[in-house]
Amino acid sequence: MKLIETTQAVGHVLCHDMTQIIPGVTKDARFRKGHVVTEEDIPVLLSMGKEHLYVWEKTPGMLHENEGAERLRAICQGASMRPTPVKEGKIELIAETDGLFRVDADRLAAVNSVGDVIVATRHTNTAVRAGDKLAGMRVVPLVIPEETLAAAEQAAGEEPLLSLTPWKRRTAAIIATGSEVQKGLIEDRFTPVVQAKLADFGVRTICTATPGDDREAITAAIHAARDQGAEIVLCTGGMSVDPDDRTPGAIRAAGPRIVTYGAPVLPGAMLLVGYFDDGTPILGLPGCVMYAKTSVFDLLLPQIVADVPIRREEIVRMGEGGLCLGCGQCHFPNCGFGR
Repeated sequence: MKLIETTQAVGHVLCHDMTQIIPGVTKDARFRKGHVVTEEDIPVLLSMGKEHLYVWEKTPGMLHENEGAERLRAICQGASMRPTPVKEGKIELIAETDGLFRVDADRLAAVNSVGDVIVATRHTNTAVRAGDKLAGMRVVPLVIPEETLAAAEQAAGEEPLLSLTPWKRRTAAIIATGSEVQKGLIEDRFTPVVQAKLADFGVRTICTATPGDDREAITAAIHAARDQGAEIVLCTGGMSVDPDDRTPGAIRAAGPRIVTYGAPVLPGAMLLVGYFDDGTPILGLPGCVMYAKTSVFDLLLPQIVADVPIRREEIVRMGEGGLCLGCGQCHFPNCGFGR
């Protein structure tokens, strides 16, 4: 620190909070530690009786906390995000569109391992809306060696740590299997549930079918759905390993590349995920999706609608946190399920 005359303080950084007292009105910090003094601040400081100020004496190789925060923002910010103004060494990133928020967890950990810098984010693969807070980053000390920020930048690599992908797939087909549904013996309660979940993401159901339990009929319904332009194909029911459950075989016969049949998630273990050559996703949804408040479908749907391919490695890693506790009052997605 160094002590200078207040009239000479423009552009300097305050080293401590400065409290302004106006009897009956306020007693609070008028200027915070780290504030950069402006020309307009001088009369206010003098009115507070501050004729001299302790300011940070900048030295080569050292950065102010706000400069450091801007460097952290640059390694984090992806497209469709906007930063808040930097304040006291902290910046937050806000979503500019609805979409899928993702974090490169390994590189984030590498940055946070550097020391004296922090980046805190939402969970990866989270559905967000425009205006939602995505992440916050800050420098811990008032001044920080530039080499520390250089180390954080090296740990982050060339690509942003964070991404926000707007929703892309807008239409879907629902194929409700089961002879009991086809023959009208029971009401199809599966399709309305799935339609409602799709609608939450702006996805319109353009066609439905009830092909029964015949494998060839289910496969034909899948092809028909694709011919009608469905960007997502969903087959409901008949996903267990019972001999009379034909849906998995029918999906395979339609020709997609199968990513997984089975997921370490409860409810939702009998999920099937596949992709056709043109990138169209097809899912086989187990019966739990119809009656469970949240299931594996809720965890993966944002990624499907954002057209971010699901990889088998991601499915495997869902085991940790993949157990829904079935709380009396569901708070998903603000809970540990799928996290």
